[in-house]
Amino acid sequence: MSDPSRASPHAFHVGHVRALEHIRRMPGGSQPQLMRCSDGGYYVVKFGNNPQGRRVLVNELLGTLLAARMGLPTAPAATVEVSDPLIRLTPDLSMELPKGRSPCAAGLQFGSRYLGTPKDSASSMCIWPHGSVENSPDFVGMLLFDKWTCNTDGRQVVFVRTQERFHKYKAYMIDNGFCFGGEAWKFADAPRRSLYRNVRVYERITGFDSFEPWITRLEHEFSLELLREAAACIPACWLTGEEAEFSQLLERLNCRRQKIRDELLLMRAASAELFWRWERWCTATA
Repeated sequence: MSDPSRASPHAFHVGHVRALEHIRRMPGGSQPQLMRCSDGGYYVVKFGNNPQGRRVLVNELLGTLLAARMGLPTAPAATVEVSDPLIRLTPDLSMELPKGRSPCAAGLQFGSRYLGTPKDSASSMCIWPHGSVENSPDFVGMLLFDKWTCNTDGRQVVFVRTQERFHKYKAYMIDNGFCFGGEAWKFADAPRRSLYRNVRVYERITGFDSFEPWITRLEHEFSLELLREAAACIPACWLTGEEAEFSQLLERLNCRRQKIRDELLLMRAASAELFWRWERWCTATA
Protein backbone atom coordinates (compact mmCIF):
# COMPACT_ATOMS: atom_id res chain seq x y z
CA MET A 1 0.00 0.00 0.00
CA SER A 2 1.35 3.44 -0.86
CA ASP A 3 1.64 5.95 1.95
CA PRO A 4 -1.36 8.33 1.64
CA SER A 5 -0.71 10.30 4.80
CA ARG A 6 1.51 13.19 3.77
CA ALA A 7 -0.10 16.39 2.58
CA SER A 8 1.34 18.47 -0.23
CA PRO A 9 3.66 21.18 1.14
CA HIS A 10 2.10 23.71 -1.22
CA ALA A 11 -1.66 23.34 -1.01
CA PHE A 12 -4.41 21.63 0.90
CA HIS A 13 -6.36 19.12 -1.10
CA VAL A 14 -9.60 17.36 -0.26
CA GLY A 15 -10.98 14.69 -2.54
CA HIS A 16 -14.63 14.46 -3.52
CA VAL A 17 -16.35 11.12 -4.11
CA ARG A 18 -19.85 9.70 -4.44
CA ALA A 19 -21.10 6.95 -2.17
CA LEU A 20 -22.13 3.89 -4.19
CA GLU A 21 -22.77 1.15 -1.66
CA HIS A 22 -23.31 0.76 2.05
CA ILE A 23 -21.08 -1.87 3.66
CA ARG A 24 -21.76 -1.78 7.39
CA ARG A 25 -22.17 0.39 10.44
CA MET A 26 -18.95 1.33 12.24
CA PRO A 27 -18.48 1.77 15.99
CA GLY A 28 -18.53 5.23 17.52
CA GLY A 29 -20.80 7.83 19.05
CA SER A 30 -21.25 9.63 15.73
CA GLN A 31 -22.61 6.37 14.24
CA PRO A 32 -20.39 6.40 11.11
CA GLN A 33 -20.95 4.07 8.16
CA LEU A 34 -18.45 2.22 5.97
CA MET A 35 -19.24 2.89 2.31
CA ARG A 36 -17.79 2.00 -1.08
CA CYS A 37 -17.26 5.11 -3.15
CA SER A 38 -16.80 6.22 -6.74
CA ASP A 39 -12.98 6.23 -6.66
CA GLY A 40 -12.94 2.52 -5.83
CA GLY A 41 -12.00 3.15 -2.21
CA TYR A 42 -13.86 2.62 1.03
CA TYR A 43 -14.60 5.46 3.42
CA VAL A 44 -15.80 5.78 6.98
CA VAL A 45 -18.57 8.36 6.52
CA LYS A 46 -19.89 10.67 9.22
CA PHE A 47 -23.21 12.36 8.57
CA GLY A 48 -24.27 15.88 9.42
CA ASN A 49 -27.26 14.71 11.47
CA ASN A 50 -25.20 12.42 13.70
CA PRO A 51 -25.91 12.53 17.47
CA GLN A 52 -22.68 14.43 18.18
CA GLY A 53 -23.63 17.34 15.95
CA ARG A 54 -22.69 18.84 12.60
CA ARG A 55 -19.53 20.44 13.97
CA VAL A 56 -17.97 16.99 14.18
CA LEU A 57 -17.66 17.04 10.38
CA VAL A 58 -15.89 20.41 10.50
CA ASN A 59 -13.53 19.22 13.21
CA GLU A 60 -12.75 16.01 11.34
CA LEU A 61 -11.83 17.72 8.10
CA LEU A 62 -9.90 20.64 9.58
CA GLY A 63 -8.10 18.40 12.07
CA THR A 64 -7.07 15.91 9.40
CA LEU A 65 -5.72 18.63 7.11
CA LEU A 66 -3.71 20.34 9.84
CA ALA A 67 -2.28 17.10 11.24
CA ALA A 68 -1.14 16.06 7.78
CA ARG A 69 0.43 19.49 7.24
CA MET A 70 2.45 18.96 10.42
CA GLY A 71 3.80 15.77 8.85
CA LEU A 72 1.73 13.33 10.90
CA PRO A 73 0.27 10.09 9.48
CA THR A 74 -3.44 10.48 8.83
CA ALA A 75 -6.10 8.76 6.74
CA PRO A 76 -6.91 10.87 3.66
CA ALA A 77 -10.11 12.88 4.00
CA ALA A 78 -12.80 13.50 1.38
CA THR A 79 -16.22 15.01 1.05
CA VAL A 80 -18.67 12.25 0.24
CA GLU A 81 -21.85 12.88 -1.72
CA VAL A 82 -24.60 10.56 -0.44
CA SER A 83 -27.76 10.57 -2.54
CA ASP A 84 -31.39 10.43 -1.41
CA PRO A 85 -32.10 7.26 -3.45
CA LEU A 86 -29.20 5.40 -1.82
CA ILE A 87 -30.49 6.33 1.64
CA ARG A 88 -34.08 5.37 0.81
CA LEU A 89 -32.96 1.98 -0.54
CA THR A 90 -30.67 1.24 2.42
CA PRO A 91 -32.55 0.91 5.72
CA ASP A 92 -29.26 0.59 7.65
CA LEU A 93 -28.33 4.14 6.64
CA SER A 94 -30.05 5.55 9.69
CA MET A 95 -29.31 7.13 13.05
CA GLU A 96 -30.29 5.34 16.23
CA LEU A 97 -31.90 7.98 18.44
CA PRO A 98 -33.48 7.77 21.92
CA LYS A 99 -36.96 7.92 20.40
CA GLY A 100 -36.40 5.76 17.34
CA ARG A 101 -34.49 5.81 14.08
CA SER A 102 -33.98 8.63 11.60
CA PRO A 103 -32.56 8.35 8.05
CA CYS A 104 -29.03 9.58 7.52
CA ALA A 105 -28.81 13.00 5.91
CA ALA A 106 -28.29 13.24 2.17
CA GLY A 107 -25.76 15.57 0.57
CA LEU A 108 -22.12 16.28 1.41
CA GLN A 109 -20.75 14.30 4.34
CA PHE A 110 -17.27 13.75 5.79
CA GLY A 111 -15.33 10.68 4.72
CA SER A 112 -12.10 9.23 6.08
CA ARG A 113 -10.37 6.70 3.84
CA TYR A 114 -10.64 3.20 5.30
CA LEU A 115 -7.09 1.90 5.40
CA GLY A 116 -7.95 -1.77 5.66
CA THR A 117 -10.13 -4.00 3.51
CA PRO A 118 -13.90 -4.36 3.91
CA LYS A 119 -13.30 -7.70 5.64
CA ASP A 120 -11.17 -6.10 8.37
CA SER A 121 -12.99 -5.26 11.57
CA ALA A 122 -12.39 -1.80 12.97
CA SER A 123 -11.57 -3.27 16.38
CA SER A 124 -8.80 -5.52 15.02
CA MET A 125 -7.11 -2.52 13.36
CA CYS A 126 -7.12 -0.51 16.61
CA ILE A 127 -5.39 -3.08 18.83
CA TRP A 128 -1.65 -2.64 19.39
CA PRO A 129 -0.13 -5.19 17.00
CA HIS A 130 2.11 -8.13 17.81
CA GLY A 131 5.07 -6.72 15.96
CA SER A 132 7.01 -3.49 15.50
CA VAL A 133 5.40 -0.12 14.79
CA GLU A 134 7.78 1.61 12.40
CA ASN A 135 6.59 5.16 13.12
CA SER A 136 6.12 5.06 16.89
CA PRO A 137 7.83 8.50 17.30
CA ASP A 138 4.79 9.99 15.54
CA PHE A 139 2.81 9.43 18.74
CA VAL A 140 4.86 12.23 20.30
CA GLY A 141 4.05 14.56 17.43
CA MET A 142 0.39 13.66 17.66
CA LEU A 143 0.38 14.42 21.37
CA LEU A 144 1.65 17.90 20.54
CA PHE A 145 -1.09 18.27 17.92
CA ASP A 146 -3.79 17.11 20.33
CA LYS A 147 -2.66 19.54 23.03
CA TRP A 148 -2.63 22.41 20.53
CA THR A 149 -6.10 21.61 19.19
CA CYS A 150 -7.52 20.67 22.61
CA ASN A 151 -8.65 17.20 21.61
CA THR A 152 -11.09 16.28 24.38
CA ASP A 153 -11.02 12.60 23.42
CA GLY A 154 -8.21 10.07 23.74
CA ARG A 155 -6.17 9.72 20.57
CA GLN A 156 -7.57 7.09 18.20
CA VAL A 157 -5.19 5.03 16.04
CA VAL A 158 -5.35 2.26 13.47
CA PHE A 159 -2.44 0.00 12.57
CA VAL A 160 -1.78 -1.11 9.00
CA ARG A 161 0.62 -3.95 8.22
CA THR A 162 3.45 -2.80 5.95
CA GLN A 163 5.57 -5.97 5.84
CA GLU A 164 3.80 -9.29 6.23
CA ARG A 165 6.90 -11.37 6.72
CA PHE A 166 8.54 -9.22 9.39
CA HIS A 167 5.34 -8.22 11.23
CA LYS A 168 5.87 -4.52 10.73
CA TYR A 169 3.07 -1.99 11.03
CA LYS A 170 2.44 1.69 10.58
CA ALA A 171 0.20 3.71 12.89
CA TYR A 172 -2.29 6.15 11.37
CA MET A 173 -3.94 8.80 13.53
CA ILE A 174 -7.70 8.97 13.01
CA ASP A 175 -10.85 10.49 14.49
CA ASN A 176 -10.44 14.23 15.01
CA GLY A 177 -14.09 14.90 15.80
CA PHE A 178 -13.33 16.12 19.33
CA CYS A 179 -10.48 18.43 18.40
CA PHE A 180 -11.05 22.16 18.99
CA GLY A 181 -12.97 21.35 22.15
CA GLY A 182 -15.44 19.13 20.33
CA GLU A 183 -18.88 20.45 19.53
CA ALA A 184 -18.47 23.35 21.99
CA TRP A 185 -15.54 24.91 20.07
CA LYS A 186 -14.05 25.98 23.39
CA PHE A 187 -10.48 25.32 24.47
CA ALA A 188 -11.06 23.94 27.97
CA ASP A 189 -7.57 22.52 28.49
CA ALA A 190 -6.88 19.72 30.93
CA PRO A 191 -3.27 18.57 31.49
CA ARG A 192 -3.98 14.82 31.43
CA ARG A 193 -6.31 14.90 28.44
CA SER A 194 -5.65 13.68 24.87
CA LEU A 195 -3.24 10.88 25.77
CA TYR A 196 -3.10 7.63 23.84
CA ARG A 197 -4.10 4.66 26.00
CA ASN A 198 -0.77 2.85 25.54
CA VAL A 199 1.32 5.39 27.42
CA ARG A 200 4.55 3.55 26.66
CA VAL A 201 4.70 5.52 23.42
CA TYR A 202 5.68 8.57 25.49
CA GLU A 203 8.66 6.98 27.25
CA ARG A 204 11.08 8.60 24.79
CA ILE A 205 10.08 12.15 25.81
CA THR A 206 12.94 13.90 27.64
CA GLY A 207 12.07 17.53 26.92
CA PHE A 208 11.03 19.90 24.17
CA ASP A 209 13.62 18.45 21.80
CA SER A 210 11.57 15.24 21.75
CA PHE A 211 8.75 17.15 20.03
CA GLU A 212 10.88 18.05 17.02
CA PRO A 213 10.33 18.63 14.16
CA TRP A 214 6.64 19.16 14.88
CA ILE A 215 6.98 21.91 17.48
CA THR A 216 9.15 24.03 15.17
CA ARG A 217 6.67 23.58 12.33
CA LEU A 218 3.78 24.61 14.54
CA GLU A 219 5.49 27.66 16.01
CA HIS A 220 7.17 28.97 12.85
CA GLU A 221 5.54 27.52 9.73
CA PHE A 222 1.88 27.78 10.69
CA SER A 223 -0.04 31.06 10.61
CA LEU A 224 -3.58 32.41 10.62
CA GLU A 225 -3.38 32.61 6.84
CA LEU A 226 -2.53 28.91 6.63
CA LEU A 227 -5.36 28.02 9.01
CA ARG A 228 -7.79 29.96 6.84
CA GLU A 229 -6.45 28.21 3.75
CA ALA A 230 -7.24 24.84 5.33
CA ALA A 231 -10.64 26.10 6.46
CA ALA A 232 -11.50 27.09 2.90
CA CYS A 233 -11.68 23.36 2.09
CA ILE A 234 -14.69 22.92 4.40
CA PRO A 235 -18.05 22.86 2.55
CA ALA A 236 -20.00 26.03 3.23
CA CYS A 237 -23.12 24.01 4.08
CA TRP A 238 -21.37 22.58 7.15
CA LEU A 239 -20.90 26.10 8.55
CA THR A 240 -24.21 27.76 7.71
CA GLY A 241 -25.06 30.23 10.47
CA GLU A 242 -21.78 29.60 12.30
CA GLU A 243 -19.31 31.46 10.11
CA ALA A 244 -18.47 34.16 12.66
CA GLU A 245 -17.92 31.70 15.51
CA PHE A 246 -15.75 29.52 13.30
CA SER A 247 -13.64 32.51 12.28
CA GLN A 248 -13.06 33.28 15.96
CA LEU A 249 -12.10 29.65 16.51
CA LEU A 250 -9.35 29.96 13.89
CA GLU A 251 -8.02 33.11 15.52
CA ARG A 252 -7.87 31.47 18.94
CA LEU A 253 -6.24 28.39 17.44
CA ASN A 254 -3.56 30.56 15.89
CA CYS A 255 -2.83 32.27 19.21
CA ARG A 256 -2.46 28.91 20.91
CA ARG A 257 0.60 28.09 18.79
CA GLN A 258 2.78 30.39 20.89
CA LYS A 259 1.50 28.90 24.15
CA ILE A 260 2.06 25.26 23.31
CA ARG A 261 5.23 24.91 25.41
CA ASP A 262 3.35 26.11 28.48
CA GLU A 263 0.64 23.52 27.84
CA LEU A 264 3.25 20.79 27.54
CA LEU A 265 4.85 21.83 30.83
CA LEU A 266 1.46 21.71 32.58
CA MET A 267 0.96 18.24 31.16
CA ARG A 268 4.38 17.14 32.38
CA ALA A 269 3.72 18.53 35.89
CA ALA A 270 0.36 16.73 36.12
CA SER A 271 1.82 13.40 34.93
CA ALA A 272 5.35 13.33 36.33
CA GLU A 273 5.18 9.56 36.72
CA LEU A 274 4.51 9.23 32.98
CA PHE A 275 7.08 11.77 31.76
CA TRP A 276 9.74 10.73 34.25
CA ARG A 277 12.58 11.28 31.78
CA TRP A 278 11.58 14.92 31.24
CA GLU A 279 14.10 17.10 33.08
CA ARG A 280 12.42 19.05 35.88
CA TRP A 281 14.32 22.26 35.17
CA CYS A 282 13.04 22.45 31.58
CA THR A 283 11.34 25.82 30.97
CA ALA A 284 8.97 27.09 28.30
CA THR A 285 11.70 29.31 26.84
CA ALA A 286 14.27 26.51 26.59
